[in-house]
Amino acid sequence: MANSTFSVRMDSDVKRQLDEFCAEVGMGTSTAINLFARTVVRNRRLPFEITSDVLTKDELVSRASDFESGKNIVTHDLIEV
Repeated sequence: MANSTFSVRMDSDVKRQLDEFCAEVGMGTSTAINLFARTVVRNRRLPFEITSDVLTKDELVSRASDFESGKNIVTHDLIEV
């Protein structure tokens, strides 16, 4: 099987962190990217979920209504260490 070169532009800090992670788990960045590509091809999907935080007008209205009525409100106690 012939190899091809694949060039990607990414934030240099993200690349540094990716390189560091790959080294920690004992593989090169090229190997990790190949692993990702093979997984996408084999499964015919991305190996993670992509979501959007953008809310529709109806969702915003519903959440505002819930907030005003005190429904579906999650609270957390702060714990100081």
